[in-house]
Amino acid sequence: MTAAIGADRQRGVRASVRRIRALIMRHAFLLVKSWPRLVSMAYYPTVTMVLWAFVTLYLAPTNRFLADAPGLFIGAVLLWDVLFRGQLGVSLTFIEEMYSRNLGNLFVSPLRLYELIIGQLTMSVMRTLIGVGGACFFAWLLFRYSIFSMGLPLIAFFACLLAFGWAIGLAVSAMILRYGLGAEELAWAAIFLVAPVSGVYYPIAVLPPALQSISHALPPAHVFEGMRAVLLQKTFRYDLLENALLLDAIYVAIGCALFALAVQSARRRGALLQMGE
Repeated sequence: MTAAIGADRQRGVRASVRRIRALIMRHAFLLVKSWPRLVSMAYYPTVTMVLWAFVTLYLAPTNRFLADAPGLFIGAVLLWDVLFRGQLGVSLTFIEEMYSRNLGNLFVSPLRLYELIIGQLTMSVMRTLIGVGGACFFAWLLFRYSIFSMGLPLIAFFACLLAFGWAIGLAVSAMILRYGLGAEELAWAAIFLVAPVSGVYYPIAVLPPALQSISHALPPAHVFEGMRAVLLQKTFRYDLLENALLLDAIYVAIGCALFALAVQSARRRGALLQMGE
């Protein structure tokens, strides 16, 4: 009877939510109890934002383009960091488990793979809000620029970039699980492979035709083109949003599949208890 009750407590929606909440609380406590972690998450986005803000102030008097949209570069930096922090949030949450040698404990527990993924994605949102939120505050404090001036399109841009960050983060986690912590540099470097073709600071039209084709296959390119349309033309391009959402769905599915395959391979090789360099 007792065994049956214990088994019932491990099944169902409430049990699943309880496991996800426990995973989130574990990583949330790591953040809350360590102020250097909190500062470091906001440090890089803030410094990058300040640099581009001063570039804007320098060029604006002689540049009609920046005079019409003075927050163009600042908005681009902040949205790029949504993508970067979203990806890091997934990857670093997984790396924390590897550093603490906790993967074996997780996978012998009732925790399901999809629950682990949901926990990683939730921590990604939290890390992104902390990191980019700090930069947004200083953008308003120092330069009187508010990214919220974009209005409702900002929510769409945020969601699309965050989802693509999740996809890359899951793929990076799969690579680290497959090749060990020696591959952890991918968590910092992988996202920059798509930066040149994402049109963060310039229109996609300036790229060579071959690179434009690659850009159109990536959600960030549609998001940043949509951002420029909002800031320069005061128009929200629904077609660009639809393209970004469709591509995000594809990439997130691929990321989840790669992560699931990596976990399955690690289980088969007995590698979950022997993770290292």
